[in-house]
This record gives sequence, C-alpha cells and structure tokens, in this order.
Amino acid sequence: MTRERVLTGGQITPEEDQVQLSLRPKTLAEYIGQKELRGKLKVTLDAARQRQEAAEHILFYGPPGLGKTTLAHIIAREMDSKLFATAGPALQRTGDLMGILTNLKEGDILFIDEIHRLSPVIEEFMYPAMEDFKVDFVVDKGAFAKVINVPLKRFTLIGATTRAGMLSSPLRDRFGLYYHIDFYPPEDLAEIVLRSARLLETEIAPEAAQTIALRSRGTPRIANRLLRRVRDYSAVKDDGVIRNEIAIKALDAEGVDALGLDNLDRKLLQVIIEYYKGGPVGIEALGATLNEEVDTLVDMVEPFLLKIGFIQRTRRGRMASPEAMKHLGIGPPTDGQQSMF
Repeated sequence: MTRERVLTGGQITPEEDQVQLSLRPKTLAEYIGQKELRGKLKVTLDAARQRQEAAEHILFYGPPGLGKTTLAHIIAREMDSKLFATAGPALQRTGDLMGILTNLKEGDILFIDEIHRLSPVIEEFMYPAMEDFKVDFVVDKGAFAKVINVPLKRFTLIGATTRAGMLSSPLRDRFGLYYHIDFYPPEDLAEIVLRSARLLETEIAPEAAQTIALRSRGTPRIANRLLRRVRDYSAVKDDGVIRNEIAIKALDAEGVDALGLDNLDRKLLQVIIEYYKGGPVGIEALGATLNEEVDTLVDMVEPFLLKIGFIQRTRRGRMASPEAMKHLGIGPPTDGQQSMF
C-alpha cells in the first residue's frame, strides 16, 4: 500500500506541479546549490553558443526532487531553445517518438524523464537519432515494407533518471555529458526556503528557514513542500509569520522529526531493528512486512537513510546502524524478548 508522503521527492498532485513551476529558477545564476555542476554546465553551454551549435546530449541522475527537470528548463532558456518534455513510460510506440523528433527544430531540446523506463524498441530507435541525427522508419509490412531514412535537425537530448544503473550501456554511452545530482547541504536548502518564501510573499525568520532545511532530507522539492505546510499552519494557528517555534510545531504535527524522518522511515527502521534483530534482511521481505511497494522503499525511503548512515546494504540484505538505533531509542530484542511486531 503506497501512502501519500510529505517527504517523497516526487510530485503528489497536479496542483503541486504548478506551485513548483512558479518557484523554479529560470537561469543558472538563480539556481541555488550544486556549485560544481553549475560551473561545468556554464562552460558547456557557453561553448555551444560560441560555436552556434546544439549542446551535447546530457544525462542527469540522482534521487527525485533534486532539480533534474529544473536544470533541463534552465538549459533550454540559456540556449534560447524550445523544450519538448516527455517521460519514458509515455513513449510506447516508435510512431510516438517519430512525431516528436521530426518536429524538433535546430538546437531544440528533448527532455525525457524516467529515461530508464524506455522500452528496448524505443531505446534502439533513439540510437541513430542521438548519434547521426536521423531515423529509419519502417512503413507497411511484409513484402510491402519499406525503410524510409528521415533526417533530423541537430537537437539536444536531456535524460533524467533516478536509477542510472538500469540504463543500458549503449544508451548511456551515447550521452556526451552525465552528471550526478546529490543531496543538498542545509545551508543551500535554507537559502532555497528563503527565496521561495519571498516568491510566496510569506514572511519567515532565518532560524525557521534553517529548521525547515534540516528536516527536508537534502531535497529542494521537499523543502518547498514543507514550507507551504508550515505557512498554512502559521496562517491558521498564528499570525502568518513563520517563526522558528511555529516551524517546529508545524513539522512535528506533520510527523517530520529533527533529522527529516517521517513515520514510514521510522517504521522501516523499527522493522529491521525489532522484527529482524537489526538485519540483514532482504528488501522484498521488508516490503511484505510493511505492506509497501518495493519501488517505494528503494526510490523514496532508502536513499536518504543510506546517505545519513542509518541503514547499510550488504549482500545478505539491509542492516540498521547503531546510529539509527540511538536515534529511535531502541535496540534489537534479545533472545528472551518478544518483538513488538
């Protein structure tokens, strides 16, 4: 059973998409964080503009909510190009992709989110498009089948994935540039919260912005989501100004603790510690015990817990660390004790 989580890096509702769009930075200069990545991108884009060429194909990979889509929009704006956005699961037939590719103008950008979910047929169809800027399209069937070679304008493909390991080597090798987007430090997230509060016309104390940042799991999308929850809480319970004590109360009410863990995070750790005596335990067994989809645990729960060292992956399964036990104030049951589960 997949529950709505405040701390998921993915979008929850179409309405949230619109809010995130309004908060999205428009240029590299406005983009906060990922300093090294921004520096590399600036050089790449400046060089492409000087040569009056399309930028190389770019692959962004990392956990959800860290700005992969935002960077694709920024690149399009910086290159003064039009962006066409789609997602891997949406491209089911070669005709779907053919329609998009043939409509791309010189220097346009095709953004494919969840590119690791492209079907093998679509993926192979992309190879000549990425390398030679042409596609071979088969019309009719059997004895009447003909292959039409369709030239394409030079475009830039930007792929985004949360699972770089699931990309095939031939597809990955056709990207000229690939960048890992990592979790953000609290100081960058606090700056993002302050900027978003200004755009939302909400008054916030710097200490409150820091509190929200510390509980945002290193993810800007979560920081903006928590900011809106705190803003609503402050408007109803107080005078609308976000002070630190109001931020703490609002986030506690949401079940988000001081390290940014929510109920599902704590439940996962408790299961490993108390039911499986600290581990190791397989992810499928954890999913069955928690009644959660394995993909939810792998994509939305594990990355941050791994980042802060609360769980470890071993060949035999997941294990909870002593730091996780200390944070929860529990330890694995001894042989003479009964687990609470």
